[in-house]
Amino acid sequence: MVTPEMKICRPKVTVKDLSVSYGRLESLRHVSFEVNEFEILGVIGPAASGKTSLLRTFNRLNDENPAFQKTGKILLDGVDIYEKMDLPTLRKKIGMIFALPAPLPLSIFDNIAYGPRLHNVWKTSELEAIVEKSLRAAFLWEEVKDRLKTPAMKLSGGQQQRLCIARSLAVEPEVILFDEPCSGLDPIATAHVEEAMQELKAKYTIILVTNNTKQAARVSDRTAFFLMGELVEIDRTQKIFTVPQDKRTEDYISGRFG
Repeated sequence: MVTPEMKICRPKVTVKDLSVSYGRLESLRHVSFEVNEFEILGVIGPAASGKTSLLRTFNRLNDENPAFQKTGKILLDGVDIYEKMDLPTLRKKIGMIFALPAPLPLSIFDNIAYGPRLHNVWKTSELEAIVEKSLRAAFLWEEVKDRLKTPAMKLSGGQQQRLCIARSLAVEPEVILFDEPCSGLDPIATAHVEEAMQELKAKYTIILVTNNTKQAARVSDRTAFFLMGELVEIDRTQKIFTVPQDKRTEDYISGRFG
């Protein structure tokens, strides 16, 4: 079996001189970095450092905001996602998990089947296979397999978050964005989500925004530290948390601010 370690390390997402603003409010300034295929990149930094703006730019969630302005490029496998890719294609390739779980007001089964149906998958046997595969990948199948027709809103918060992960996986994305996915979860639910992320990186590229530096240290292969819209440094997680190159990184990680 080919493991992630055996695969050739290559950039999946490339950010080139990216700047983002909303009117006069500057959110990101001249950011450049790469995210490798089959890795978890942790993105840390205090509030208002541009972390969530970065994710929203990756998934083009700002397109309808008239104040949004962007310069620079974001490439997915070398393709400019703003100039060379339509939104349906992008949203299929790049999924996003938000801070608060947002299941649809449907059954557990129909939550997972929603995306495949949008992409014209209607055969019951195919949908059943997709639902089971997605729920297993999100470490939720054993907990819900006997109640797939019950409303998703009846699940616990942690289960709802894993359901949202499964819903994203059902359309077979290539990149998954996590925006503070455990901010409202208890430690046990957080552990389940982190376990799912570690398993998912065998098939997906993951970008994790988190205010929890310990979480970044636990699950990320590399970590990027942002401060006031600037990418201060990016490196292997162990190095960032033990011998960072920039004193601002050390001060943030040690709790001197943030």
